[in-house]
Amino acid sequence: MLLAAASGSPPGRAWKRAAPEANLTRAHEVRSAFQTAWDGYYKHAFPHDTLLPISGGHEDDRNAWGVTAVDTLSTAIIIEDVGAVNQILRDIETIDFSTTKGLFSSVSLFETNIRYLAGLLSGYDLLTGPSRHLVDSSNSKYVETLLRQARTLADSLSIAFNTPTGIPDDSVYLNPIRGVGGSETNSPAGAGTLVLEWTRLSDLTGNKTYATLAQKAQKYLIDPQGEGYPGLVGRRISIRDGKFKDNTGSWGASVDSFYEYLIKMYLYDPKEFAQYKDQWVLAADSTIKYLVSHPSSRPDLTFLAGYNGKITSPSSGHLASFAGGNFIVGGVILNEPRYTRLGLSLAESYYQTYKQTASHIGPESFQWVATNTDTGPPAGDADFYKRAGFWPTSKEYTLRPETIESLYYAYRVTGDKKYQDMAWDAFLAIRDQCKAGYGFSGLTDVTKENGGTRDDFQQSFFLSEVLKYSYLIFAGDSEVQFQAQGKNGFVFNTEAHPLKVRG
Repeated sequence: MLLAAASGSPPGRAWKRAAPEANLTRAHEVRSAFQTAWDGYYKHAFPHDTLLPISGGHEDDRNAWGVTAVDTLSTAIIIEDVGAVNQILRDIETIDFSTTKGLFSSVSLFETNIRYLAGLLSGYDLLTGPSRHLVDSSNSKYVETLLRQARTLADSLSIAFNTPTGIPDDSVYLNPIRGVGGSETNSPAGAGTLVLEWTRLSDLTGNKTYATLAQKAQKYLIDPQGEGYPGLVGRRISIRDGKFKDNTGSWGASVDSFYEYLIKMYLYDPKEFAQYKDQWVLAADSTIKYLVSHPSSRPDLTFLAGYNGKITSPSSGHLASFAGGNFIVGGVILNEPRYTRLGLSLAESYYQTYKQTASHIGPESFQWVATNTDTGPPAGDADFYKRAGFWPTSKEYTLRPETIESLYYAYRVTGDKKYQDMAWDAFLAIRDQCKAGYGFSGLTDVTKENGGTRDDFQQSFFLSEVLKYSYLIFAGDSEVQFQAQGKNGFVFNTEAHPLKVRG
């Protein structure tokens, strides 16, 4: 079945729609990579935060609460690694989220929310829902502990909202006394990537305080003061008065997951969060009108430019490659094919940043020459730009998931196996290039065939996101999978933790 283009949509073609089909052989290979990453962490770093896969050491970069274990739980559940699930459940019961082991240890509200709090809530939703069979009755107490620990953690973090506006300070201190960092600003992502998790916590506990805190902060973002293009906000918002301090932004760092959550909250509850959807539509329409950009050497590609007020810049990066998936989600749930078509074009185009490098992995950031300008790339990048349509400006790869994330949504909506093949090629490149010692490591230079040197750091989001999306694109249908037709029972947070929707 081919779906026709909607009038007024960006350039592109219709797309094929077929039912997604499992590829269990590939799913098994992803599961094997997960077991390598988890076993390496469990043997050499557990219960610390992060595995150093080359040296075999560990680092407590997320307050020594065991971020890799908590962040991995939902992936272990979905892959049905019962051993890992039970290892993590037993560990979570021992974590003291009311304090930090280190004195004056700064707790990031944003990172703690998306990795720890969402990991706890997602584990609870899954293990009391479609994955309840993974835990027998003798271990049921550990499942209830997930919700109790989520509540304890949110109570600890809630002091971040004690500001003049209710826009939170991103830095929280719990030891030796409780307090905040005293920052004058936060980012839209920092303040706007809380509402899904804190609303879900209120729904599960019956305590409305959590949702009220996050939604109060969100009001300054869904009715912004000082925006440039309609719906497109700056990178810093004042904690004192709620006004934006700049008009500079993109679909990348500091703003990305704010846009992501606007449409995902509508998926969570379309009645209560209709205003969030309206703000996403404003941002999406401005993006189509002002930010969609085609490289002069590869006009077949579509990237999203950055902006400073009403001046755009042809630059983007790996973080922004999630936007393809976000537009696909928005197009499906709003029944607006022009958003879906743009999302598919973005998913394919950002995948090209993988395909065109020597390592077949995309760089952290890159630039291009817009079709309506007379400038050119640096002399040393001219040949590469002519072929690829971009040139890297930051060449490292830190085990990021966003490109595979968009390919996941592209496949779930179209059933077109070319997106499975793209995701498979990306997964193989990551698996083979990043395998190092006891797990997987980031790379310093994706323009080299071997990826350059390794950074000796296995990010928790590698297990939470890269391996989860890679697995789901090849796994069979389930309640957790995104549904292009019919009701979705779960929505993924920005760390790929599935949370049960209302209703």
